Amino acid sequence: MSLVQTTPTVDCGLTPVSNATSAILTAVDHPRLSSKRKLDDYGGPTFDDGEDDDANDAVFAELVSVRMRKEEPNAVHSSSDSQSRDFTSSTAPFNPRVPDARSASYSCSTRTDYRLQFFIRMIPEGKTMVFQAYTRDTVRSVHDRIQLVTGIPIHEQRLIYRGKQLQWEHTLAECSIQNDAGLELVGRMRSTEHPHAWQVVDDIVSMVCRLCRGEAIPSAKHVKQRMREFLTVTPKDEERVPGHLQIFLSCSAPAALVMLYMSPIKGNKDCADSSIRHFLNESRNSLPKPYHNYCAPIVLEFCKLLRRAAQEDPLYLSCRSALGSLLESIGSSKNSKRVILMQEIFPFVSELATTLSRDLVLTMVSPTSGGPLLTDVRDFAAFLVLLRTEITEQVGFQGPISVSLDGEGYKHPLYGEEIEFLHLLFIDLLKRMGECLDKMECLVVKQKGENETIYSGWSQYLAILKELNSISKLYQGAEEKFWMVLRLRKSSMCALIVKYAKRIDDHQWLLERKDVTDFESRRHLAMMMFPEVKEDYEEVHEMLIDRSQLLAESFEYISKADPEALHAGLFMEFKNEEATGPGVVREWFFLVCQALFNPENALFVPSPTDLRRFYPNPRPSAKLPCCHDEPSDFSNRLRWIPCTLNTSVSLVG
Repeated sequence: MSLVQTTPTVDCGLTPVSNATSAILTAVDHPRLSSKRKLDDYGGPTFDDGEDDDANDAVFAELVSVRMRKEEPNAVHSSSDSQSRDFTSSTAPFNPRVPDARSASYSCSTRTDYRLQFFIRMIPEGKTMVFQAYTRDTVRSVHDRIQLVTGIPIHEQRLIYRGKQLQWEHTLAECSIQNDAGLELVGRMRSTEHPHAWQVVDDIVSMVCRLCRGEAIPSAKHVKQRMREFLTVTPKDEERVPGHLQIFLSCSAPAALVMLYMSPIKGNKDCADSSIRHFLNESRNSLPKPYHNYCAPIVLEFCKLLRRAAQEDPLYLSCRSALGSLLESIGSSKNSKRVILMQEIFPFVSELATTLSRDLVLTMVSPTSGGPLLTDVRDFAAFLVLLRTEITEQVGFQGPISVSLDGEGYKHPLYGEEIEFLHLLFIDLLKRMGECLDKMECLVVKQKGENETIYSGWSQYLAILKELNSISKLYQGAEEKFWMVLRLRKSSMCALIVKYAKRIDDHQWLLERKDVTDFESRRHLAMMMFPEVKEDYEEVHEMLIDRSQLLAESFEYISKADPEALHAGLFMEFKNEEATGPGVVREWFFLVCQALFNPENALFVPSPTDLRRFYPNPRPSAKLPCCHDEPSDFSNRLRWIPCTLNTSVSLVG
């Protein structure tokens, strides 16, 4: 089988092939020639009209139809065999009387084996290729030739003749391919799992291109509407989600939207901004958490494209925050498959570290400055989660990593450069934080005894130190260096804890070393562990107590109350008295504690071996029959009330 060699000036737009292949076959786009002319030009047998029909029959009688069995080693089944045969036939005259010496066996057939020429038209480009082949050649061998010319994989090709798809194992004769037949080459007509998603994304890209060209469309809001539709039809089955979201990348939708965002045409930027932000919000808030792993590559693509335009662009910063949020979600899931490499996110870590270092310097110049932004610190922490996890998994974490400071760095086949750079980043930020704490200590000493000012620039110090503590655990000697910096600035650390430690943050790492905190800061950390008391006066537990029946009535109120109701607080009032408020509650609590452990009531007895311990009295006083059943339960409920009152009670036996 061979292709007709044509004039090299014809540009068919096909994939470049080797010189040998180009000499054999070239795709062309030209009108059909007569069958006789084509065969005459390329060595085929000639049969003039005046030639005797018997002579023609004699010629073809010796052309035995041959079809080699598939199990034979020399069967025509590979592209390499077909290529070598075609090359021979194209360089030597065709002699129909000479049998094919490479054929291992022959099977006689009444069908005549001869050489024919046919056309293959590519759909939808319309380019036409001219092929010559034997009728005994298989359809598979034709597909092999097409792959050599076009580069289209065999499994992605489909040949159509007379409305039917040709099967690989059939010969051209079995498919009734005649001389000058016209075949059509189409892409694999596989049934996609997400036909509607393909259509929606294709519409998005089409509308974006029209907007960038300045063409008018019914409404620019249609882009966002189609974006919403694409996310709405996301499959519920997690196994089908990757294929659905991959369509967005396969169609280059992120690149199209960023192109629209950078367009100078009025209205295009707002349209793209709204559409991209809608995707960011929906991917984080509406889609289930397991889907975040598949949304991250799309958001990463937005970040890469926008980062080239401007690093301080608001949309880029939003995309970076969204990516950090998704990666944090992925990092917290043990079963998530890594879809983003460390090399891809490391530029963002370096970028954020530079921003934080710059903002820390500003707080030293002016503590009233804004300082590091909360969003930057959160993004930095989110990226570090995946970064630390990746280093731990890839390096084979058996202990802290030894990083030399003599310039040789850390040698690792995958992440050596990143591991070394993260260590340098840690050293730089730790040094900067030490300088900030020194400056803070000077201001704290000056304000001691006065109304201390809370500077907003210091509010993110603890969060940055927490991330540095996490990084320090990766490297040898880094952890001790970190705690040494804090130990030398203990007063600043204690002031930071008391002023800026919040319940919503995790401060367990501060309790690892007691030598960097004092009693007041540790007490504050302990109080942060308790749930916050909500001052909702509509739900507080109200009590009206007669002083003469203090213990009995208090027992009735407390023992029958829902434990959750006591967390909201108490509204206390004594009978025939007008005073109310926290002071009355503290007085009542003090009186109840005295009565509860009053020896005359005999509700509890001290331990004979340890006077600090009390046990329920098996024979309590008959004066308080209401308290006989569950005195310990009553006292347990009272025990939590000081936490809500921010007070303490000491019992002396």
